[in-house]
Amino acid sequence: MGAGEIRGIVGDARESGMNREPSPTVYWCLTAPEPDPHYLMRTGTEPMAMAETVRQKIHELEPGRSVFEIIPLEEHLDAAFAENRLRTVLLSFFAGTAVALACVGLYGTLSYTVNLRRREVGLRLALGALRGQILKQFLWQGLGVSLLGCAAGWGLAVASGRLLSGMLYGVTSSDVTTLSGVVLLVLVVAALASLVPAVRAARVEPMNVLRDE
Repeated sequence: MGAGEIRGIVGDARESGMNREPSPTVYWCLTAPEPDPHYLMRTGTEPMAMAETVRQKIHELEPGRSVFEIIPLEEHLDAAFAENRLRTVLLSFFAGTAVALACVGLYGTLSYTVNLRRREVGLRLALGALRGQILKQFLWQGLGVSLLGCAAGWGLAVASGRLLSGMLYGVTSSDVTTLSGVVLLVLVVAALASLVPAVRAARVEPMNVLRDE
C-alpha cells in the first residue's frame, strides 16, 4: 500500500456499537466502487415526509443505486439499544424478584422466632424490660442477617466484576456509588420486613403469655 495523505481529522464515532467507547479509526478514500448505504440528513420538517424526495434526488444523481430503509434517527438509535434494554429489563425483574423473596424469607423467619420466644419476651417485660428494647432487639436481629448478606453480595460482585464488565455501560464493575445504593435499598427493605415481627414482639402482653404457658 502506498503512502497516504492526511486530509483532515474528524470527531469520535462509535463504530463498534452505541454502548462502546470510540476506538482509533482511519478512513481511506478508495477508488474501487463500494456500497455506501448510510446517509444522515437534517430536516426542518417531518423526516419521513422527505423520504420520496431523497429517493428521487439520489436516483437523478445515480440511477443504479437503491435507496432503502429510510428511518428517523430516533428510531435507529432506539433499535440500536433494544438488546441492551431487554437485558436491563430482565436483570431488573430478576433482581426485584430476588429482593422480594429475601424479604419474604426474612419476615417469615423473624415471625417464627417471635412465636417461639413469646414466653421469653413476656417474662422480660414482666421483669421490667422496656418495649423499645424488645423492638430494637428483633429489628437488629433482622438487619444483622441482612448486613451479612450485603457484605457477601458485595464480595461476589467485586469478584465477578470482570465477567459482568461487558454487560455494563456508563458504569464500572466496581462502582462504589451504585453498589452502595443497592446495599442501602436492600437494608431499607429488610428493615421494613423486620419491623412488623419486631412490633408484634414488643406488643406482647406478659400476663396473657405467662397465663397461656
